[in-house]
Amino acid sequence: MSESSSFYALLFRMRHIVRWGLMRNSYQENVQEHSYMTAVLAHALAAIGCELFSGTVEPERAAAAALFHDASEIFTGDLPTPVKYQNAEIMSAYKDVEQRASEKLLSMLPDELRGTYSPLLSEAEGELRMIVKAADKLAAYIKCVEEIKAGNAEFSTAKKQTLASLHAMERPEVEYFLENFMNAFSLTLDEQIYL
Repeated sequence: MSESSSFYALLFRMRHIVRWGLMRNSYQENVQEHSYMTAVLAHALAAIGCELFSGTVEPERAAAAALFHDASEIFTGDLPTPVKYQNAEIMSAYKDVEQRASEKLLSMLPDELRGTYSPLLSEAEGELRMIVKAADKLAAYIKCVEEIKAGNAEFSTAKKQTLASLHAMERPEVEYFLENFMNAFSLTLDEQIYL
């Protein structure tokens, strides 16, 4: 048997990493689902930015960066936000662990492919980083809205805090999304279809 790389097989294990571990959930969300949702939102934010606000981040590039933004969690798991951001020391140590996990994952690829994946497995920089961060936060906000819609008040505080964080970003594409698309997430399926 020839030597094989585990890179892609490990990426597909993201579906086994549960998010929101400290919260009672009406439905569980895994990292693979979250990464897809974040990619769709990053694409949307970049498109809104480019078409309406002179943005410079290509939507396809934003989507690709978002797809891989939590890939390090294959090795680290999903550390709850209140723990991750409890203090600067924990946050710094966790960033280091994430970086090492990303490097380990990258090392599993043949040399010929590392150049393609290196920027995706490293934290994005500049404007791209802001788009992915906003999309990640927006995905969390949508989760909160959907949990509350399902009657789960456990997410009430998280919803308020996440919305405040989104507004604090002062991103026109985020405000546009919130104003023009967010209300539909609170509607029933029939209401969404027959808007």
